[in-house]
Amino acid sequence: MALRQLPKEIVENPEFILGGATRTDICQGELGDCWLLAAIASLTLNEKALARVVPQDQSFGLGYAGIFHFQFWQHSEWLDVVIDDRLPTFRDRLVFLHSADHNEFWSALLEKAYAKLNGSYEALKGGSAIEAMEDFTGGVAENFQTRDAPEDFYQILGKALKRGSLLGCSIDIRDAADSEARTPFGLIKGHAYTVTGIDQVDFQGQKVELIRVRNPWGQVEWNGSWSDSSPEWRSVSLAEQKRLCHSALDDGEFWMALKDFKMHFDKVEICNLTPDALEDDAFHRWEVTTHQGSWVRGSTAGGCRNFLDTFWTNPQIKLSLTEKDEDQDGCSFLVALMQKDRRKLKRFGAKMLTIGYAIYQCPNMAGHLNRDFFRFNASLARSKTFINLREVSDRFRLPPGDYILIPSTFEPHQEADFCLRIFSEKKAIARDVDGSMDIDLPEPPKPTPPQQETEDERQFRALFQQIAGEDMEVTAEELQYVLNTVLQNRQTLKFKMLSLQSCRNIISLMDTSGNGKLEFSEFRVFWDKLKQWTNLFLQFDVDKSGTMSSYELRTALKAAGFQLSSHLLQLVVLRYANEELQLDFDDFLNCLVRLENASRVFQALSTEHKDFIHLNINEFINLTMNI
Repeated sequence: MALRQLPKEIVENPEFILGGATRTDICQGELGDCWLLAAIASLTLNEKALARVVPQDQSFGLGYAGIFHFQFWQHSEWLDVVIDDRLPTFRDRLVFLHSADHNEFWSALLEKAYAKLNGSYEALKGGSAIEAMEDFTGGVAENFQTRDAPEDFYQILGKALKRGSLLGCSIDIRDAADSEARTPFGLIKGHAYTVTGIDQVDFQGQKVELIRVRNPWGQVEWNGSWSDSSPEWRSVSLAEQKRLCHSALDDGEFWMALKDFKMHFDKVEICNLTPDALEDDAFHRWEVTTHQGSWVRGSTAGGCRNFLDTFWTNPQIKLSLTEKDEDQDGCSFLVALMQKDRRKLKRFGAKMLTIGYAIYQCPNMAGHLNRDFFRFNASLARSKTFINLREVSDRFRLPPGDYILIPSTFEPHQEADFCLRIFSEKKAIARDVDGSMDIDLPEPPKPTPPQQETEDERQFRALFQQIAGEDMEVTAEELQYVLNTVLQNRQTLKFKMLSLQSCRNIISLMDTSGNGKLEFSEFRVFWDKLKQWTNLFLQFDVDKSGTMSSYELRTALKAAGFQLSSHLLQLVVLRYANEELQLDFDDFLNCLVRLENASRVFQALSTEHKDFIHLNINEFINLTMNI
């Protein structure tokens, strides 16, 4: 049974860092987090990045208080994670990540801090090295398939290492049986390795391109050409071997020829500390714009373009490219879409969703683009693929102009928060198309004069007088009876009975006297509005089932005079839609009454107390919708 022990209980003289933090300090334990260890090993090659993640001014000596802290990048901000130094052990040996020197503890403590960031050690099982590399640097991911790698792939790797980028590689698995299966050449399938260096060596009169790789297990190595004990090294001088740090130790690190590397490894992941293209020799100053958003089932989780009926409901970001690159015809930019906190939510059953994005030319029209736009317009650019990775990123070059960028999951109705980063060589402006809320509330219509009333309306007045009595005022309960009696006579409207809560909200909206009742004159004003709202509901009840899809709510509310932000729309859907993402007439009516009531209150308050109102209308309605 594993215990949790202090380092001082495990060894007599524990050290935080002993002789510098190096890749040999990374030895995997019982936890299946080789992807994290591969990233940590790569991190040790960049001293500046390492010093930020692992503050060096910590020790078990003077000032020791039993706590250590580490820093990680999370969705465009750096977080400081503080932990105590109790570590899982069995028979006085660390169970998980440990250093080759048993007196050194920085790597084990770093693993514990990263586990805390993600919720538990359990959450670290399985992953991609690039995920941790981004959390260590805030960098930008780039992936290469070795079989499709460009001709200058070796130079790209060299440039990446020179710039301090973090590099990992792996072999794809075809099925579950392949996971951690060993190949005849000693490589492990589905396992994360670190690329730690490249170099060239003279061999039989020719220059051979070599690449150095490390297994985070600290053992089990490549056994082909240029492996630790291969005959090729006999033709290399001892001085050259020393320069290349070649040794025959089974320490998990080995050299191999580039041609063999490309043949046996399938994927290389590079985390660049800047978005500079590795094919480009020049360094640039990049501008970055960040957008935080959400896909919420029923309102903004529309899925990809394959699902036209809901695709348009996804968040829409307007991107304005204003200046061309230096000596270029277009504007270069990189789009990185990241789904947030999926590893942290793993214990609740969350998995990485399949995500991607598309970019459209922005039409000469304001507001959220509707279904018809996407029916008749193709995208100008898009992510290479929809894939179930934490982040999807690609480079583009487009002419100056305005564009609409739509991040989405592949399937509709899938919920997640996301972080969208846009890097551009020249300043670009990105804003949420739904960032504002416009409300067009006309003056309440005057009631129809008795002499112009239709026969139905005269019968309605007679019913109201019968229920209200001499004072011609109705309570919420009486109003509920009146409305249900009248609406049931409409053959085209299928609905369940209006709720008492809806009727209370109607009185709250229309009661000008403040007595909690509704006079007939007040109700007549509402009745004209109710007819408009009923016709709207019938228009969007496409299948005449008596319900409306929550994805149609944005358009229906806009037709009623409300253009809601995505966040507010999400709140409305969560409050009023059922589990099947449908709203019946009572839900729709209740929603409209609450919105109009809140809007009128805000307009009245902002007019009378403009020196004291510091909320915008979006924030005010958000507040009232939560009361």
